[in-house]
Amino acid sequence: MSYTPAEVSFLMDHHEEIVSLDLALTKASRLKDAEVLKEKFGDFGRAVMELVTARNSGKLPHNWLMDADSAQQATPIGVAAYRMSFLAEQGVHTVHDLTCSIGTEGYNCPFDYFGSDLDESRVRMARYNLSSSKIFRADALTTTTTADVLLADPARRAGGRRITRPGDLVPPLPEVVDKHRGKELAIKCAPGLDFSEWDGLVIVASVDGGVKEACLYTPGLGTGRNAVMIRGEKIDVLDDQETNLPEAGDIGSYLIDPDGAIVRAGLVRHYAAREGLHQIDPRIAYLTGERIPEGTSAFPFIEKVPLKRLKSVLKSYDAGSLEILVRGVEVDPDQLRKKMKLKGKKPFAVIITRIGSQGIALLCQPRVSSSEDNYAT
Repeated sequence: MSYTPAEVSFLMDHHEEIVSLDLALTKASRLKDAEVLKEKFGDFGRAVMELVTARNSGKLPHNWLMDADSAQQATPIGVAAYRMSFLAEQGVHTVHDLTCSIGTEGYNCPFDYFGSDLDESRVRMARYNLSSSKIFRADALTTTTTADVLLADPARRAGGRRITRPGDLVPPLPEVVDKHRGKELAIKCAPGLDFSEWDGLVIVASVDGGVKEACLYTPGLGTGRNAVMIRGEKIDVLDDQETNLPEAGDIGSYLIDPDGAIVRAGLVRHYAAREGLHQIDPRIAYLTGERIPEGTSAFPFIEKVPLKRLKSVLKSYDAGSLEILVRGVEVDPDQLRKKMKLKGKKPFAVIITRIGSQGIALLCQPRVSSSEDNYAT
């Protein structure tokens, strides 16, 4: 639940008291914590509870003002930092964030950052979080600006569901482009958005293996498709410039499930070419080869198993636990695990997928991480 402007002012004025609070913040303690805050802060207790809970997520700087929705919707700090670094490399000197919310994109921005938002409470929080006066209330579709690049993040959900069509975003992506025609744009979207018709650059970003967003850049900022994978301090960027792409082939020593950013960006074969791998089927994203790419994990391959024989094969291997991956086949992993009725002692993994027209189970040893023994530099 968002704050009123009065609640934002209260949270600012009582920053030190709030920081010094000692609350359990567990599911079991939630009612007791709320009672403590109600007694201490009166009608503002709800806002304080929302703030300390949102801060407890650890996604954003611990001293920022935020509510549950803005914290959940916020761009990860690492993704925002990469974007600003990328724009700086393109010669950008000023960015106007048309939907700035609480200011995540402006955190540690290396050049001039201006922000605007329709929500007055979020504007106040952004000013506080960034210690900036360059943030104001405005509609993303009517703002005029002289900034080098306009950044926008249209709402990606409606009625509790993810939006997959550009015209259904709020505001609609075509309308954002039309209203600011002639300006360079960077538009953040859900990674599942159909961006096949976008003429400019699309960068799909993931953090620790979880896909976070696709950002669409107008052609003046670049073209093509990139995948950006952020793991801790390391950033791996994959582009679509490779032309010598491998064909699908036989299964090798390892099976690799590429980072979701690679899959969403349509760069599976490009990644395979870079890492000396190939697909097990031209329509399926699983890769295989004789090495595990540095900084990733994979499954040592054992054998192909017809789906109808999987239960008996697992029993013969004394399987007791099972990691299940599914792609290209309608199988529910939880139901399959129950159906297997595992009673053994050894851990295994199984990839349920399709090779050609045949659904197949690929039995593997448990997931292993790359090391000097299984990747080549």
